[in-house]
Amino acid sequence: MARNRIAVLVMAYGGPGRIDEVEPYLMDVRGGRATSPHLVQEIRERYARIGGRSPILELTRAQAAGVARALGESFGVYVGMRHWHPYIAEAVEEIVRAGHDRVVGVVMAPHYSGMSVGAYEKKLLEAVQGRLETALVRSWWEHPGFLDAVAEQLVQALQRFPRPAAVRVVFTAHSLPQRILASGDPYPEELKASAAEVARRSRLDGWRFAYQSAGATSEPWLGPDAEEVVTELARAGHDGVLLVPIGFVCDHVEILYDIDVEYQALAKRLGIQLERTASLNDAPGLVAAVADVVRAAAGERGWR
Repeated sequence: MARNRIAVLVMAYGGPGRIDEVEPYLMDVRGGRATSPHLVQEIRERYARIGGRSPILELTRAQAAGVARALGESFGVYVGMRHWHPYIAEAVEEIVRAGHDRVVGVVMAPHYSGMSVGAYEKKLLEAVQGRLETALVRSWWEHPGFLDAVAEQLVQALQRFPRPAAVRVVFTAHSLPQRILASGDPYPEELKASAAEVARRSRLDGWRFAYQSAGATSEPWLGPDAEEVVTELARAGHDGVLLVPIGFVCDHVEILYDIDVEYQALAKRLGIQLERTASLNDAPGLVAAVADVVRAAAGERGWR
């Protein structure tokens, strides 16, 4: 019976499944506020360049399927999105209907910020409304399986360059507003610590860290900006740059457009070779790491 099984809710940001879903999706992201027609059209064009849709739902479902296989029959694994269907609240209703009384929530974002993972936690607890015992995996960047998987992709990606030893490596993650720093948010420190661990595993002599995909608002966002770092490296004479988007675990618009379209166009203008590591998606190392932190969270609550 489901009551004897622990539910696992795998959560991700969400994205439009069709071009005509872009505007309502943006409205959800913006908390119900309308988006300017100019920005809506710009975002539609970005999705059109990457196939007319976001692949994040199917990739998250593939990740969840891998986690389910790793966890076995004592867990039931579900998928919920923060900003599009199936919403976190919809997934919680499915979990309740199935008869579960316990849920472990895990966000497919390894590094904690109150503005990111904290927002998922809030949506999960609002949807649960006391009907389920709830545990949340807040941060899992330290898991060796995750770090090893990123390092493996880094080492493989370096082989695409004619002189791997001369390549400059830049780790990236999604920027957030600088105001998170005032509350002591651990996001920047966790990111840099995970980058350092991957660099150590990959035996890198040197590396940089930068932020990408800052929002279109007037407030200051975390930096340095990845485009500025790539430009700086090119002007310093480096002709090979490898981006390692360590803050992301699957392909979506920030990877497929921001890096594969915008940054590649920048690299062409600069006359350098720019590559990125392949996204982990549902790689065995990633799903095993997520399954492991779910087991640990359930164990800490005495559920196993």
